[in-house]
Amino acid sequence: MDPRGRVCVVTGAAGGIGGALTEALLAAGARAVVAADLAAPGVEALASRSAAAGTVLPRVLDVADEAATAALVEEIEAGVGPIALWFANAGISGGGGPEAPNAEWERQWQVNVMAHVYATRALLPGWLTRGEGHLITTASMAGILTSLGDGVYAATKHAAVGYAEWLSITYGGQGIRVSCICPGAVDTPMLRAGTGGDADKAAAVIGGGDVLPAAEAAARIVSQVREDRFLVLTHPDMQTHMSRKAGDTDRWVAGMQRLWARSKALLEG
Repeated sequence: MDPRGRVCVVTGAAGGIGGALTEALLAAGARAVVAADLAAPGVEALASRSAAAGTVLPRVLDVADEAATAALVEEIEAGVGPIALWFANAGISGGGGPEAPNAEWERQWQVNVMAHVYATRALLPGWLTRGEGHLITTASMAGILTSLGDGVYAATKHAAVGYAEWLSITYGGQGIRVSCICPGAVDTPMLRAGTGGDADKAAAVIGGGDVLPAAEAAARIVSQVREDRFLVLTHPDMQTHMSRKAGDTDRWVAGMQRLWARSKALLEG
């Protein structure tokens, strides 16, 4: 779906890919972009910085709060216009493995998966009535490959990919478009968090190409959303990794075991 002249919503918009997506949508001609995040100062600064480029409406939103999500949809559609594109971009990481407490599993499940469900519940009735709408969820290559060292993140992102795929299959015949963004190494605070601020070190663990500035990643994402692609990759080389995994899963898993052993040394070094 072309964002030109449309009302768009981006969650997790206070920085990183979300902030860059807001600016890319304005550059693509969006009529208005609602920049939603828990961090009010971040989205307010984004709105101020982007004022010359177009209309950015900063809103505070906890994506794990279903009632708040429904209220935001109602407010924007009543006061601004029909929401055409919803970028469910907010996400969190850092869970660990089976030793992670239940609270961490639940926290990531709510933000990384259920936020997409809550957005769908609020948007789908109107979209089905109008015969169009585009949900764009941000998963991760962790949702197709894995996330070394972070089992909670890998599991929730796999669920996010599966949910987006199901939505696309189920509602595609009724005018509902679904895209699932699976970023590789993009220079964001989340990428740097696990490596002491070293984006290159994080990229070496992820693989698939160089670290992209968030603005470049956002431009690639918007271009693919315009083309109604389901799977949106920031790094085309990731397609090779996906093919290798599908072609010989046992070999791929063995290779990832070796990579994890090397990565632990790199991250601890």
